Amino acid sequence: MKMFIQTGTRGISSYQYKMNMAVTLTSTHHSTLCIPSLLKQSQFLGRFNISSSFRSLSSSAARSKSVVSALEIGGVTIDKDDVVKDDPTNNVPDSIYTKLGLQLHKRDKHPLGILKNAIHSYFDSNYSGKFVKFDDLCPIVTAKENFDDVLVPADHVSRSYNDTYYIDAQTVLRCHTSAHQAELLRNGHTHFLVTGDVYRRDSIDSTHYPVFHQMEGVRVFSPDEWEASGKDGTIYAAEDLKKCLEGLARHLFGAVEMRWVDTYFPFTEPSFELEIFFQEKWLEVLGCGVTEQEILKRSGNVDKVAWAFGLGLERLAMVLFEIPDIRLFWTSDERFTSQFSKGKLGVKFNPFSKFPPCYKDMSFWISDSFTENNLCEIVRAVAGDLAEEVQLIDNFTNKKGMTSHCYRVAYRSMERSLTDEEINQLQFNVREEVERKLKVVLR
Repeated sequence: MKMFIQTGTRGISSYQYKMNMAVTLTSTHHSTLCIPSLLKQSQFLGRFNISSSFRSLSSSAARSKSVVSALEIGGVTIDKDDVVKDDPTNNVPDSIYTKLGLQLHKRDKHPLGILKNAIHSYFDSNYSGKFVKFDDLCPIVTAKENFDDVLVPADHVSRSYNDTYYIDAQTVLRCHTSAHQAELLRNGHTHFLVTGDVYRRDSIDSTHYPVFHQMEGVRVFSPDEWEASGKDGTIYAAEDLKKCLEGLARHLFGAVEMRWVDTYFPFTEPSFELEIFFQEKWLEVLGCGVTEQEILKRSGNVDKVAWAFGLGLERLAMVLFEIPDIRLFWTSDERFTSQFSKGKLGVKFNPFSKFPPCYKDMSFWISDSFTENNLCEIVRAVAGDLAEEVQLIDNFTNKKGMTSHCYRVAYRSMERSLTDEEINQLQFNVREEVERKLKVVLR
């Protein structure tokens, strides 16, 4: 199944993501599912008109620090040249490469690691020894694994260079942990949890970041498991799924009111969303469903049924720990990191930054190829995490058919006050790069 939860326009269940767009894993048992040589051996399927120059843009922070030339994930060494390439099929910037291997979800004193471990604890307590856990799988996967294996249509928008980070025409940074599902099923796993960092080109605001973390769970049933109940396999799996996830919600949030919402996902039938009433409002927790038979058949699980769920760690952690801005998960500031302890779920974050934002507006005539995601990539490349939000505040089309957009960029540091000189220089650099890279006409 393919499911994720983040907030905002793409702040949706991973199931919904696949509808809007579409788990490489590693464990102590599977340490080399990502092979760097694959990147060097894959052949380009063609030339694509995307801006490989995004790669050359560097944030102010990156300019002051050299980008590491190689890193290791799950026992596999990945060279920078394997990920960031000067080629028209590559749209991975240095700023994204530097996030590879950080694996916030593996840090026991980090909110994401604390949440992951709490979920693992629930499954250990209720399904002792059954669920195999993967949290060290390589995020570099093939386009087939990321899209085809989870039934994403060939013409789906999620495959576009506007939404996905491509290393080359056949290789991507995974958009979801479901990219590992087919291989795990083929390898005979029937109960597994996959956690990892995922990558999507996206907007800039307090709930969106181009790198975030997901967890997926899958359970496969054999005929003898449901036949004894006298129930249809699909009904049996759906009931087991709901019982499992209601228990997980109580484990994380306490005795909350819950409701199930029927929905549609192309990879599950039936499909559901679980919502809880928490802090005086309904909150979507995850997406889930009974796995489409086609996925099981392709992986050699004929005559079986399965369920799957997916959730976004950042979204739930922001609620549980009351963390107001997704950028905080990436800070090394001790005023943030010192507030959390191993095994302490739901400790309320005490804000330490009261620094005001600085707003700068920018207007330009757009071209036919303009996309907001491309604009946000440039702003992030120039300003890094000092860019808090990019918001469209005005647009109009004149009598000649030309369309103008006005964007407001909010700059704010979590750690200090920014000077007027810094902000003005950042905005100057952003305007310069936007005009040069996006082929727009500034106003």
